[in-house]
Amino acid sequence: MDLLECRNEIDRIDREILRLFEERMEVAESVAAYKIRTGKQVLDPEREKEKIRTLKALAHGEFNALGAQELFQQIMAISRKRQYQLLTENKAEETSEFQEVSEIPLKDVRVVFQGVEGAYSYAAMRAYFDSEIESCHVRTWRDAMEMVSEGQADYAVLPIENSTAGIVADIYDLLTEYRLYIVGEQIIPVEHVLLGLPGTALSEIKTVFSHPQGLAQCKPFLEEHPGWKGVEAANTAMAARKVAEEKDRSQAAIASREAGEVYGLSVLMEHICRNEANVTRFIVVGKDAVYMRNAQKISVCFELPHASGSLYHMLSHIIYNGLNMTKIESRPIAGKTWEYRFFVDFDGNLKDSAVENALRGLCAEANRMRVLGNY
Repeated sequence: MDLLECRNEIDRIDREILRLFEERMEVAESVAAYKIRTGKQVLDPEREKEKIRTLKALAHGEFNALGAQELFQQIMAISRKRQYQLLTENKAEETSEFQEVSEIPLKDVRVVFQGVEGAYSYAAMRAYFDSEIESCHVRTWRDAMEMVSEGQADYAVLPIENSTAGIVADIYDLLTEYRLYIVGEQIIPVEHVLLGLPGTALSEIKTVFSHPQGLAQCKPFLEEHPGWKGVEAANTAMAARKVAEEKDRSQAAIASREAGEVYGLSVLMEHICRNEANVTRFIVVGKDAVYMRNAQKISVCFELPHASGSLYHMLSHIIYNGLNMTKIESRPIAGKTWEYRFFVDFDGNLKDSAVENALRGLCAEANRMRVLGNY
């Protein structure tokens, strides 16, 4: 056959494949109807594994066997997605822990942040909440989570990622450790300056204190001064306070201009972060699983079977339902070598049918899955 004849033959075969695919999907809908009536789970992993083994054995040659495996894994995944869709359309019962609310209270609440006044977390709290709140500060992010978990505070404001230094890994780990929920977020521009005692010359500086994120964000600047030693502090504002309290002219801090004003320090250098678009995203977490009716972002985390293609199949639930995934991160699972927990953000609201379909699939096929918040 010449090329045109080959293409015509492929077109004929493709039309036949499409006809058989649609015929198979009709049968899959009948399977879904049965499962809706009986309450049977959509995913039957042992049945699918046996089916794949049988089909691979029928294929001719190793290459075609692997192709058949991939093809029918995709077909079965599509079939499951259609079944999840039908379950949602038929209002199959699935208990949700989340409740829709008209608003998140922004005043007359107690809010905790890590650090001290002048910290970027403090700025994020002031930007998100009304001025009529009771605020308190703690030494660590864990302390903040603990206060909310124990009911000593209504909300905690925590940094989760920076546009220059990346994620704040500890926050992701704490989100899985504590049963708290993200109810909001706040973006804060990060404008680091070098602070020191009034009259300090750059030549006098030997040690620069800041939070690890602050040191990372200003790494190129610090590398221009190899004689300076960067030392980690619990918070940028705490670094500024340390310099002010110890009154040592060999010490400086990387922090905000506001922190300098709070602790009576002078700005020794400006624009020390080379990324002019340096911003930090903060999340607001609370104890109640609530979301506003106009919430537009969903955060989930899940653990996967340690198998080829498992992440692809999980993310396909988001893609297939037309949802826009905006972020994915991974963190190692404690006690499980080379296994990871994934954190995904995507656009949507919990009451949207497409979101319901996606979450139903994620929940059914992940080892563990949790919605962290809709905000």
